[in-house]
Amino acid sequence: MAQTRVLPAAENAHQYPLLIKQLLLSGPRYSPDQEIVYANRSKYTYTDLVERIHRLANALTDAGVKPGDTVAVMDWDTPRYLECFFAIPMIGAVLHTVNVRLAPEQIVYTMNHAEDDVVLVHDDFLPILEGVRDEIKTVKTYIQLSDEKTAKDTKLETAGEYEALLAGAAAEFDFPDFDENSIATTFYTTGTTGNPKGVFFSHRQLVLHTLTMTGSLSAYDELPLLRSSSVYMPVTPMFHVHAWGVPYAATMMGIKQVYPGRYEPELLVDLIKEHKVTFSHCVPTIMQMMMGTESIKTADLSNWQVLIGGSALTKGLCDAGAKLGIRMYTAYGMSETCPLLSASHLKPEDLELPLEQQTAKRIKTGIAVPMVELEIVDTSGNPVAHDGEAKGEVVARAPWLTQSYFKEPAKGEELWEGGWLHTGDVASMEPNNTLTIKDRIKDVIKTGGEWLSSLDLENLISQHPAVAGAAVVGIPDEKWGERPYALVTLKPGEQANLEDIQSHLQHYVDSGEINKWAIPSQIDFVDDIPKTSVGKINKKLIRDQMQ
Repeated sequence: MAQTRVLPAAENAHQYPLLIKQLLLSGPRYSPDQEIVYANRSKYTYTDLVERIHRLANALTDAGVKPGDTVAVMDWDTPRYLECFFAIPMIGAVLHTVNVRLAPEQIVYTMNHAEDDVVLVHDDFLPILEGVRDEIKTVKTYIQLSDEKTAKDTKLETAGEYEALLAGAAAEFDFPDFDENSIATTFYTTGTTGNPKGVFFSHRQLVLHTLTMTGSLSAYDELPLLRSSSVYMPVTPMFHVHAWGVPYAATMMGIKQVYPGRYEPELLVDLIKEHKVTFSHCVPTIMQMMMGTESIKTADLSNWQVLIGGSALTKGLCDAGAKLGIRMYTAYGMSETCPLLSASHLKPEDLELPLEQQTAKRIKTGIAVPMVELEIVDTSGNPVAHDGEAKGEVVARAPWLTQSYFKEPAKGEELWEGGWLHTGDVASMEPNNTLTIKDRIKDVIKTGGEWLSSLDLENLISQHPAVAGAAVVGIPDEKWGERPYALVTLKPGEQANLEDIQSHLQHYVDSGEINKWAIPSQIDFVDDIPKTSVGKINKKLIRDQMQ
């Protein structure tokens, strides 16, 4: 390490730690009366938010929570969850955002593995915990979250109901300073093999991620998602990578926030219309569901901007959104990366084109955001050419990447082999630093000695006018090693068959975009494509079902 000049600080100089509590300072100053809305149920101001966070801190402390303890949350997307994003880490405890869509035995695994001390649980999830309560090892008490005036009866031993506890708690809490490297949050990856793996993030990491996200989504006219006039509504579960970290950024800025509760496509669209939502983020499958609603047919969506992540944004979906006036952007990251690594970066001249002609730029994975280093490496760890053609694995460095897996140091070392975080994604990089994800390493189809990108093929299938969504996997083939197999969903009222899709793809063969063996010989038309618990296409399950 280079020998640099370091000067001594004044004896009384304050060493300002980067703590989540500092993210709460500015929003209430800028916009004390700005609204935070809970679906069609309730609303309150930023001034109220601060008081409720203080009351929650006192309620948790009264329930026995100490610095270093782990507090789990099982809730829908609500302002309560936002309060937990702040209050739990601000008292020095660790927030465990539980994936409520996991199977009960996996929820038990994550709770025991994280060593949860207290669980805040919504009435809707009480049956899950009641069914497995004897298997949960470390939890000392539960706090009930209810949307009704009277909380449901439960077999769990609870410290009380959330609103009642807040009402009885003191309105002020003295949040302490402590080491900024203290762990603030943990949650579990939703891999398709083995037990979920625990990732963890410090206060310092989350503050730096928030600052970079705010700058990335606010500073550029070509990516104007978070502005002082924005109205924000997440359509990504708050248990999934802190709702991509956007609630922290939105709260720091003091903008209006709308939390939809349980995701019901018609309600989501109604909330967009009622509150004039300008910015959301979601995975493609949820976007497709919303675009299939009756409500969307009468919605003015010309001011709605959507950041798409989790799975690739296809040309078909982006085009369909453009016809409704929706401006879609791509973001890239993963559970281990907190998550933001890159985002769409359009040029002023791109925005001068009609929206329908901007799709080619919007569906690319984008350019690394500030503070992030991305590289594409071959199997030996050597960088490949940034020519838009050469492919390799995406590796990353940034201040907010998880430093290991909780209690699994060997897997952590594998994640960080060579000093770079390995994403498991295959991509190419253009000379202008634009990243394009080609596939997951495990999802690349190896056919006839060639590598075929399942994402590229899904993108081409999605451009058939009758297609709503597509999933492509490789299945074993004696002659070719693997052959592509596709699942396709159709738009309401549309029809198509195997020959229609094959004929559509033949055009891309004729133009040289794909080889003839990329055309699937087997396509199944289905009502729904299997998804993981966070709404991504579950390709492992599709492959298993084909065995």
